[in-house]
Amino acid sequence: MSDDALTQVVRMLAEVVGEDFLLDVEIGRDTTFNEDLGLESIEFVALADKLRDHYGDGVDLAAFIAGMDIDEIMNLTIGDLVDHIAATEAAHA
Repeated sequence: MSDDALTQVVRMLAEVVGEDFLLDVEIGRDTTFNEDLGLESIEFVALADKLRDHYGDGVDLAAFIAGMDIDEIMNLTIGDLVDHIAATEAAHA
């Protein structure tokens, strides 16, 4: 399941930032949203919307990061998000 979630997150990121941008970055579980991708806050919001559209209200990116401190948010990885998606889907299965 997490491979599917990883594929979906990468696809959504391509829609948000553009596929050309992602050609220069190898995206994996350890890729950070801040340092590696340099996601702007508006892009993060767009990603949150795409996640909610695809997975439903259970995958709420804003709620997920609300409990984190600034260092955790700055170091958030694709893998952290994929694990959150997997845990949310497992809880609702």
